[in-house]
Amino acid sequence: MIRIVEYVTEDDESPFRHWFDGLDPQAAAVVTTAIGRLGDGNISNVKPIGDGAAELRIDRGPGYRIYFGWDGRVLVILLGGGTKRRQQKDIAAALRRWRDYKSRKADKRG
Repeated sequence: MIRIVEYVTEDDESPFRHWFDGLDPQAAAVVTTAIGRLGDGNISNVKPIGDGAAELRIDRGPGYRIYFGWDGRVLVILLGGGTKRRQQKDIAAALRRWRDYKSRKADKRG
């Protein structure tokens, strides 16, 4: 089982939660199922987006995407979500969040 947590900004906000809370119940169920499968180790629909981050593609509805990064081999940080239509903007935002996460983690070590 892979541990999954949400990325939180310095202002204690979760971009993923903000996106997820705006989904209709059916879409939220599809996304929840996909995240559960990711937690079980199913990475068949995962594609790298750069800098160690990735997107989980869900081929339902408008083509949902969940953006995340691996912290070691156990932890997945949910960076955000979106649809295929906004994919490039969502990827850019996810990569910014991933870099921020790694930077803040490194600062805590130093």
